[in-house]
Amino acid sequence: MNVLIIGCGYVGQRAAQAWLSEGHSVSALTRNAENAARLAAQGITPIIGDVTRPASLIDLPAADLVLYAVGFDRSAAHSQRDVYVNGLENVLSEIHARTGRWIYISSTSVYGQTGGEWVDESSPCEPIRDNGQVCLDAERVVESQLGGNSPAEFHILRLAGIYGPNRLLARVAALRDGEPLAGNPDGYLNLIHVDDIVRTILACAARGVAGQTYLVSDDRPITRRAYYETLAQLIGASPPQFGGGGSGRHGAESLNKRCKNRRLRDELAVELAYPTIETGLPAALGELQ
Repeated sequence: MNVLIIGCGYVGQRAAQAWLSEGHSVSALTRNAENAARLAAQGITPIIGDVTRPASLIDLPAADLVLYAVGFDRSAAHSQRDVYVNGLENVLSEIHARTGRWIYISSTSVYGQTGGEWVDESSPCEPIRDNGQVCLDAERVVESQLGGNSPAEFHILRLAGIYGPNRLLARVAALRDGEPLAGNPDGYLNLIHVDDIVRTILACAARGVAGQTYLVSDDRPITRRAYYETLAQLIGASPPQFGGGGSGRHGAESLNKRCKNRRLRDELAVELAYPTIETGLPAALGELQ
């Protein structure tokens, strides 16, 4: 199988290594020569280009499978909409006719629930933040351009909060320094370990239903308070302190829902390596041992 990865970062590089270990050919788009050299050293064929510059995409190869996992670089001079929506349209315009299947990485930010409701793939998507609306608009681009009579199939994976090696350092530092933490301590967090994201991507490539959306979260949503208490215990820090309420990004009106992963379990038959943070956090903290 020829695999093309658009957005070969924290998740994409791990998926690439899994596919390479199975004997597949993997190419990846990257924006600069330094990253290209790093990818080449891992056995990945680099293509230098930028999703926001259509002319730079002409060398993208045909592929049996495309993993689209572009993240947002806050240091770049582009908006989220430039990258997630317009960039996606640029890539699709260039190569969708010479690709087979697409796995598009989206986010649970497309849900706007604030009262701790349970959500699944059938729940209404009414984002209350700009980033959620941008992610939802990008999903609609995928559906409109790859649905219907398109020769390519697609799957959408809505990822919960990603954690894993090298993704906990800032939180660990804040706890060790005794800094007050932002956010509603009683609001729910939905999380997924990066290794289980890769398991899901591989399962989706093998047996995903065409046109289907899958919510990718672990088995148990956890309150922000419980999460940080668990993390503090694991690193030997004092119990977490929270900085109070208020509205906005981290306050009482912030996103607060509980994600169901039944379709992930039933349709994709994914067996999570880390179904809860009780096993996932110690594994992720191995970087600090």
